[in-house]
Amino acid sequence: MRTPALMILTAVTVLTSAPASAQTYGGNYPVCIQNYRWGGSDIDCRFTSMGQCAASASGRAAQCLVNPYYANAQMPRGSSRRAY
Repeated sequence: MRTPALMILTAVTVLTSAPASAQTYGGNYPVCIQNYRWGGSDIDCRFTSMGQCAASASGRAAQCLVNPYYANAQMPRGSSRRAY
């Protein structure tokens, strides 16, 4: 009795699960916002400054991030381009 019940439970779990989408950063804006909500979070890169992002994040469960994939990003002075 236990084996058929586990097989049914497994089948229902597999068939009703939704595919997860990959989290991506856009490369066109230097600042992103990460919104936290029930069941997960999402990242939206559409801000040109931290101040603009902070105004949007104010009063919400969100934080502003520097976009690591910004197309015009420059390396800080004194850092090297060595691969580790």
